[in-house]
Amino acid sequence: MVKINEVMKYIIKKDIPRKFKNIDYKKALNPEQLKVVTGAEGPSLVLAGAGSGKTRTLIYRVAYLLEKGISPQNILLVTFTNKAAKNMEERIEGLLEAKPKRLWSGTFHHIGNRSLRLFTKDLGYRQNYNILDQEDSVDLLKVCIKNLNIKVHEERFPRPKVLRSIISYSVNSDKTIEETLERQHPYFLRFHDTIQKIKAEYDAKKLSSSNMDYDDLLVKWLWLLKNVERARERFSKQFHYILVDEYQDTNRLQSAIIKELSGLHGNVLAVGDDAQAIYSFRGADVSNILHFPKEYPDAKIFKLESNYRSSPEILDLANDSISYNRNQFEKHLRTVNENGSKPALIEVRDMRAQSNFVAQRILELRDEGVELKDMAVLFRAHYQAAELEMEFTKRGIPFIVRGGIRFFEQAHIKDVLAHAKILTNPFDEISWIRALSIQSGIGTAYAGRVFNEFLSLGDLNKMTGKEFGRFLPERSRKGLKNFKKIMNSIVNEGLEKRPDEVIRRIIDSGYADYVMTHFDNAKDRVDDLHELVNFAHDYKNIKTLLHDITLREPFKGETITGSPSHDEYIVLSTIHQAKGLEWKAVFMVGLCEGQFPHPKAKEDPLQLEEERRLFYVAATRTKSDLFLLHPITRYDYQMGTVISRKSLFLEELSPELYDHWEIEEEYAENCVIDLDRG
Repeated sequence: MVKINEVMKYIIKKDIPRKFKNIDYKKALNPEQLKVVTGAEGPSLVLAGAGSGKTRTLIYRVAYLLEKGISPQNILLVTFTNKAAKNMEERIEGLLEAKPKRLWSGTFHHIGNRSLRLFTKDLGYRQNYNILDQEDSVDLLKVCIKNLNIKVHEERFPRPKVLRSIISYSVNSDKTIEETLERQHPYFLRFHDTIQKIKAEYDAKKLSSSNMDYDDLLVKWLWLLKNVERARERFSKQFHYILVDEYQDTNRLQSAIIKELSGLHGNVLAVGDDAQAIYSFRGADVSNILHFPKEYPDAKIFKLESNYRSSPEILDLANDSISYNRNQFEKHLRTVNENGSKPALIEVRDMRAQSNFVAQRILELRDEGVELKDMAVLFRAHYQAAELEMEFTKRGIPFIVRGGIRFFEQAHIKDVLAHAKILTNPFDEISWIRALSIQSGIGTAYAGRVFNEFLSLGDLNKMTGKEFGRFLPERSRKGLKNFKKIMNSIVNEGLEKRPDEVIRRIIDSGYADYVMTHFDNAKDRVDDLHELVNFAHDYKNIKTLLHDITLREPFKGETITGSPSHDEYIVLSTIHQAKGLEWKAVFMVGLCEGQFPHPKAKEDPLQLEEERRLFYVAATRTKSDLFLLHPITRYDYQMGTVISRKSLFLEELSPELYDHWEIEEEYAENCVIDLDRG
């Protein structure tokens, strides 16, 4: 007897009918959710507003399908994170009081890998192919660069980590390398032919070594569905129902995969919110959700507009703001909660006064019974946390930085400050090694030898001679020459008493170029460096600046009064990192022109709309209290002290939607609370 092909066996295998718990859907769901759960046959788009219970709707839809006799193996539930997938699986199991075995659920990459394992021969891979993580991918790119004999050290060529980012964005956004460079890394455009050769070598190496990276799990999956008939037939027959979470965050590859998988049965349930599409920098394409009705002409459109998180006043402000976006589905969030206080607009003198206000108000809210873990400070860019971190440290307010490293602990900040530390303590070996190691041709070993030679001199002014560092090879001597030039210029010009100029000199003497070639998020890091200049401007000397930055205690577990619990801390977060979370009180800082929206967004209407969606996401993170901070002046590393107009997003708001809090000068100076609501 001929053995049944494993693929066909999987298709024809039938589950023994199982009895799941009976659910009272009318009692468990609101009318909007119930319509989706019981009526989302065929292509369906669910526009789920912030806090509207989209996850609840998805898991009840899965339960409903299983109750109607659909086999778990015929349902595909796709999420964006492993955490979200696990959460949904656990909630489905809890709802049904039974585990639906063989349910296909997980991230796009997880499902892609599971699918590809069944068709490796069609892809030219061995079945036991390996998956490269990000570090593995960078290592393989290093091999490719070496094989192609590319002299990356002789020009400002992107380093392997940056190359990996360029190639990955190109793949996920379905753009050429040249298009990617024009959009993301214009300073590398002259290398686009070389980068294309590296990508080709990289792809060939992966195939010959039977390796795939994360992006391949999508690329190869889509190729398989489009080019291998038995694969397309297998999956399109299997998946009677496809449910996709956070559809607004899909890229072009992912939306195309869903289109192919749904070719036979056509039951696609896409759940998302175009008003919360904020990840274009990762390759996400908001047009996937906006054009869903065009892609699926018979699509039903459902709206979840009942918000269970925020007060009416919060939603009124959020709805008013997002209404200025032209490219969107019209919807209007309404709350089931009682009235609360209006959002507060607070205009403060400058960034320091902003940090003072936020810290003081946090302490007051804590005294009023709001726990620290129920408060968050949100900002457009990471550099806006610098003043806040310093102020919280001085006051002993414990905090964590969500999804990242504290501002002053980031590598690029520490690189620059290492130079400053040498000025105050020339015998700091760790700072010497760090500062020297970023120079071309100088690694840790050479840096250590240079430091040991300096010890024999004992004076920064004495390392100007040509004999200093003669043991280094020619390329390394160029790096040492640049280091000496930076340090000598600072010492000779007496800049130690002008901390901002010290930092500016280090940045402008080659470190900004170093950032561009070595970090995949270079633009954000350069913004951080400029903010470091701004931050240092108010200090009288390098020593005092470093004292404030370095003499900091571990934050988590610090006390304000009494003994803290393990989770007593306030969250500092970029808005991107805060999506999907909620707090009782939210502070939005830096709401002034030049900071939010991002200055370059005004050049592109589509980017400006995404910035406005960022504002909307931030506003809808809070349940009751929203504080909007507008610093009237700020120091700019190029222009000096400037008057900062309100953010465009504040200017657009109807004034009756918020209270204007007037802060007395005494409060700004001494942090004594005396607020009047205007």
